[in-house]
Amino acid sequence: MAGMDAFVGRLDPDMCVVTAAAGGERSGCLAGFSSQCSLDPVRYAVWLSEVNRTFRVARSADFLAVHLLARDQHATAELFGGRTGDEVDKFGRVRWREGYGGAVLLEDAEAWFVGRVVERVAGGDHVGFVLDPVEWGGRDGAGGPLLRLSDAADIAAGHPVD
Repeated sequence: MAGMDAFVGRLDPDMCVVTAAAGGERSGCLAGFSSQCSLDPVRYAVWLSEVNRTFRVARSADFLAVHLLARDQHATAELFGGRTGDEVDKFGRVRWREGYGGAVLLEDAEAWFVGRVVERVAGGDHVGFVLDPVEWGGRDGAGGPLLRLSDAADIAAGHPVD
């Protein structure tokens, strides 16, 4: 694994907050594994840890929302990455609204989209959710730099790690 650490240690991807709603529950988490995965049709994949509460809600959800944060939104990243929804009502601490298909949208995100879940893919200790974008938006203007992995390195995961 040390050889692979030399590769992945050089990466500094944009972080995102993924939110899910299903069965009367809402959840959200900070995710570092996500990417566009198809050009035609456009598809985007987010990977959620199987030990994460958001995964437990997302596995029953038809739609997920993916949000980009600005670098100065570290407090929001810490809320969604460093706290678990099993103990804290994250949505009581942020401005949000309901989006397409009942998705949960964070109103202060730099940019966001709602995607219909078209496939779930096992991938080790994470499951990939392949999304078909159906609604999107964001702040007007160019915005500031996005929150990256290096900006969130000080956030300890809020969910239990096995």
